Amino acid sequence: MSVSPAALAARRVLAAASHSSHEGGGAKTWKILTFVLALPGVAVCIANVYLKMQAHSHAAPEFVPYPHLRIRTKKFPWGDGNHSLFHNPHANALPGGFEESHH
Repeated sequence: MSVSPAALAARRVLAAASHSSHEGGGAKTWKILTFVLALPGVAVCIANVYLKMQAHSHAAPEFVPYPHLRIRTKKFPWGDGNHSLFHNPHANALPGGFEESHH
């Protein structure tokens, strides 16, 4: 397999750059990137979530009794047998619909 001289020269340059005499340069670069890119990026994500939560409607969606969902062939072994182990009355509907909200 013959390799072109240009490819060999590029490989030598990249190999030499990885073993430079400036060993601490990488840590400084990552520190700068953390403060310039990562932290503002996290701040933008937090602001996005906050604004979306302010505009979010907390009303339960309309219940549609699809026949292939919430099938109970036998009771769950805990509680009344109709609620799943990690049941959330605000997000999870029972076979007859959502539970009444007390909020």
